[in-house]
Amino acid sequence: MNFYNAKHAAAAALIGLAVGGANSKAWAGIDDYEFQLIQNAIKKGDAAIVAVRLIDKRSGKVVPDAVIFTQRVDMAPDGMEMMTAPIEPLPSKEPGIYRFKANLMMPGGYRLSLGAKVQGETGSLENKLEFKAIP
Repeated sequence: MNFYNAKHAAAAALIGLAVGGANSKAWAGIDDYEFQLIQNAIKKGDAAIVAVRLIDKRSGKVVPDAVIFTQRVDMAPDGMEMMTAPIEPLPSKEPGIYRFKANLMMPGGYRLSLGAKVQGETGSLENKLEFKAIP
């Protein structure tokens, strides 16, 4: 390979890298998203509100319109995984924030388990978030 051909090959490789880097969304995966608790301590009661935000970890922006297909609250952090609490989804007041009404009748550690589909991504997102119910 002479200098002229090597120069063209290097230029083509750089163009390919630039075009591939500009289309980084194609490399996104379900692992690029996560749920985060809005509050780590929630007042106990039969109508406690647990709110989470779904974020894109690459940009830090909230992600609206996820389809949450599984939600569960249990007391696993306190060694009582089989002790579950009723939970139901509530309408969102702002995009990317997902709210649930839970029956947190006793103070202690709770775990919120969520399963969701993110629009435009393959696979399912699963997160387990721990929080405290306080008196």
